[in-house]
Amino acid sequence: MHFLKLQIQYGGDINETILPTNSSDPTVEELQKHIEKQLNIPTHVQRIMFKGQNLHEKPEGKLRRYGITNASLIRVVGRKQPIRPSFVLFNISCTWAANWAVLVAGSNGWYNYRHQADVCHAYQILHKNGIPDSNIIVMMYDDLAKNIENPTKGIVINHPNGGDVYHGVPHDYTHLEVTPKNFMHVLLGNKEALKGVGSGKVLESGPDDNVFIYFTDHGAVGLVAFPHGVLHAKELNETITKMYTQKKYKQMVIYIEACESGSMLENLLPNNINVYATTASNAEESSYACYYDEKRRTYLGDVYSVVWMEDSDVEQIEQETLYQQYLVTQKNTNTSHVMQYGDLNLGKSHNVSEFQGAIKQLFKSNRNLIKKHYNAVLRRDAVPTQDVRISIVSRRLAAVKDNSIEKQKLERELAQLYKDRAIIKTRIEQIASTALSINRADYLEIVIEEHLKLTRYDCYQSVIEYIQEKCFDLQNEFVLNKLYIIANLCEIGLFDLTINQAVDQVCNERLHFDY
Repeated sequence: MHFLKLQIQYGGDINETILPTNSSDPTVEELQKHIEKQLNIPTHVQRIMFKGQNLHEKPEGKLRRYGITNASLIRVVGRKQPIRPSFVLFNISCTWAANWAVLVAGSNGWYNYRHQADVCHAYQILHKNGIPDSNIIVMMYDDLAKNIENPTKGIVINHPNGGDVYHGVPHDYTHLEVTPKNFMHVLLGNKEALKGVGSGKVLESGPDDNVFIYFTDHGAVGLVAFPHGVLHAKELNETITKMYTQKKYKQMVIYIEACESGSMLENLLPNNINVYATTASNAEESSYACYYDEKRRTYLGDVYSVVWMEDSDVEQIEQETLYQQYLVTQKNTNTSHVMQYGDLNLGKSHNVSEFQGAIKQLFKSNRNLIKKHYNAVLRRDAVPTQDVRISIVSRRLAAVKDNSIEKQKLERELAQLYKDRAIIKTRIEQIASTALSINRADYLEIVIEEHLKLTRYDCYQSVIEYIQEKCFDLQNEFVLNKLYIIANLCEIGLFDLTINQAVDQVCNERLHFDY
């Protein structure tokens, strides 16, 4: 048996340790296992450095090869993440806290590339910061990596000329499994409901754990869309309240990227249940896509999302409060009004690392002002969500040769998009006109032009579900952009029965649109 005496610097502490080994020339892997045993830092999150050398990159390497001898000082970075046991000592219950995260992209299709790219990027941040995959639940359609339009098969990026963010991402719930009901089951830890569905992973968090939720997709007043179905604001907030009463978290942070995303939380999320949230926009306006890529011919990201993630990429998030990240995101999202809701004191008193992972990145790249300016310039191509599809086709059209077959195809596609938008606008305005025709015709201008605050959630949900059944899918961004008119009909006092009768009269056939 041989022994190697080492000094290990972890955080601000330097500890002496004895590495027992059967060899006179131990490997990095032996050191990693010893550190895991002594410091409770899992091997897979360890970063071991000695005189500028990253030992963890080659576990099979010999310590002597790196110049390590008795009394050498080694620096270790890594988040202590033991399996969360619970035990009783002198009648005191002791539990280690853990981080949990749920990441959701609610769309599918190449034109909606950016949403899944956002989620993949978010995963890379959390994974790099030491949150284990067992504690990260990902819901996304997963139709990008092998998509026929993907010129770099197996690769997804979130920034022009950016690195692959798809590698390693868990495929917990994909395709038809990405639904509002499954999302709520995940949040509530309902394993039985998800038995045989996807990975079956759910939040198994408890009263000492922090939870981070990130959702990105299309939205409308009082709802966000999934590939199949929509999640209403009332349903989301009822689920959050259940999580609180069931002690599913100590503190929770929610980031939402969607049009009118503020309406998911405004006047609904309490300020006393330890939840802090920010949204890409207020309750009335669009969120914006950005980073159009000529090679992939689609938008790679959403403004709010890439801003907060690029901040987390370079910032020392163990020193940055949630409120500070909100201010950075608010300042650099100049296309919409980034909002905050819930327990605002939580945002000011807790750091980002408490929810996005706590490995201290000793070698994080410094903020580069030139790069920061370059990213801001790139985001000038931002377009509101409802115009993304038209913008993409228009850009493709401008790039193809005159008189080509592809140009003719794109011209037909663009014309159809404008036609679809006009049909949808007309139908929804006809529903309003018909519903108001009996005794409130003078309200028509207000209903079509104004954005009233949604309070009659049950009326709105009833009509929305009926429109889905009788008129067209809600997931189309042209439809979502006009649903505030339906909310307004409820808000001026019409009953859902009256509005649904108007739907029957206007939607004599159900229409299908691409989205």
